[in-house]
Amino acid sequence: MPDTHRDAKTATLSFGDKTLELPMLTPTAGPDVIDIRKLYSQGGVFTYDPGFTSTASCDSTITYIDGDKGELLHRGYPIDQLAEKSHFLEVCYLLLYGDLPTADQLEDFESRVTSHTMLHEQMQYFFRGFRRDAHPMATMVGVVGAMSAFYHDSTDIHDPWQREVATIRLIAKMPTIAAWAYKYHIGQPFIYPRNDLDYAANFLHMCFAVPAETYNVNPIIARAMDRIFTLHADHEQNASTSTVRLASSSGANPFACIAAGIACLWGPAHGGANQACLEMLREIGSPNRIPEFIERAKDKDDPFRLMGFGHRVYKNFDPRARVMKQSADEVLELLGIENNPTLQVAKELEAIALKDDYFVEKKLYPNVDFYSGIILDAIGFPTSMFTPIFALARTVGWVSQWKEMIADPQLKIGRPRQLYVGATSRDYVDVENR
Repeated sequence: MPDTHRDAKTATLSFGDKTLELPMLTPTAGPDVIDIRKLYSQGGVFTYDPGFTSTASCDSTITYIDGDKGELLHRGYPIDQLAEKSHFLEVCYLLLYGDLPTADQLEDFESRVTSHTMLHEQMQYFFRGFRRDAHPMATMVGVVGAMSAFYHDSTDIHDPWQREVATIRLIAKMPTIAAWAYKYHIGQPFIYPRNDLDYAANFLHMCFAVPAETYNVNPIIARAMDRIFTLHADHEQNASTSTVRLASSSGANPFACIAAGIACLWGPAHGGANQACLEMLREIGSPNRIPEFIERAKDKDDPFRLMGFGHRVYKNFDPRARVMKQSADEVLELLGIENNPTLQVAKELEAIALKDDYFVEKKLYPNVDFYSGIILDAIGFPTSMFTPIFALARTVGWVSQWKEMIADPQLKIGRPRQLYVGATSRDYVDVENR
């Protein structure tokens, strides 16, 4: 960790007959951090922090979240400004390289991404090795992990140029992989990428075009898709990002590390939250049933949970949700489905929850998942594609974190400790004597 984080402050820890002076590190934003790296060597003890909710696993310059303020910054830029004024590939550049690009830098970056969207032709056979009813996330985990078998010239993590090539390939090819996973899932032919379309429009075209007729991407739909990508691009040290970092710490190739992140994202408590939210809205079915489900959510003995409200980090309104709500309104108006029953339930549920004392006191505000599922459903995606789209968007965040970690001169393989509560040493007993 750079010495610039250090100041004169220390924390004193006393236990038994020992007293340790632990250095304190000061970030540019957020709470001070107690440096416990020498706690075991000097004190012979570990810390215990299930879920790592009070542990900083790394230092980073990429993304900052202030959960109490409801603030999300990428390289210092607020997410609402980026979603309103920027677009996904510009945000990708920002996350990867640290600053907003000049016009020439952006043109060069977009050109490099656009020219790498095609997949190795033999990868088609890899897709066809899956069962037709395979979940698109299962396909994505396998295909992304297999990229190391097709792109041997970008797996050496110690070569800066190969790291750069792997970066561009992952960002460029992930929409194609996700779209082809979807096409394979529904039994339609693969649609090749088009270099005349922007990133979001190209993805939509690969998902919904068919060879038999022309498909024109609506710019409002493409803009909404781009915003979804932008709002999910990175989110600090969440479970999947931490998985990518842990896998990367072993020296694994970048494609294996990103595949590990996709596998982690697949969990319903992480990337599957927007699917769970939409399914909940459909289960409620009608606005007049909302009070029943709100009472169930308040009942501690009822396992039912209102999905799409509250967030592990944000104790205020999710800053991404405001922008996503605007996109939802635009898309639904465009498609003329403002009277959709699911949408009516969502709007009424949101209005009630924002006024209900129980939700207000617990700060259970609608989060990004509450609106993103509604948008994706309106566009025409089945719920099985919600998490693959999340993975597509989050790839740039994973790659940015991976690049930052690989370049860290103090990189060490991740090795968490444990609080062992099992049996102590005992002698083996022969089977006839048990």
